[in-house]
Amino acid sequence: MARNGTKGDGHREGAVSKRSQTFNPVNERWTKRDADNGRFMDQKADPKPFKGVRKER
Repeated sequence: MARNGTKGDGHREGAVSKRSQTFNPVNERWTKRDADNGRFMDQKADPKPFKGVRKER
C-alpha cells in the first residue's frame, strides 16, 4: 500500500498497487494503466511521470 511520507518532503513511501505507467511517444505523455484488466486509466497533463507508479518496459 502506498502512503504519503512526512508532510512536505515530496515523495511517497511504497508503490501504488495494481497500477503501472507507460510513455506514449505519439503525444509525449505518461499514461497510467490498471493491472487487473489492462485498461488505460489516466494521462498526465505535464511531461513528468506519475509519482509512485511503476514503469512498464
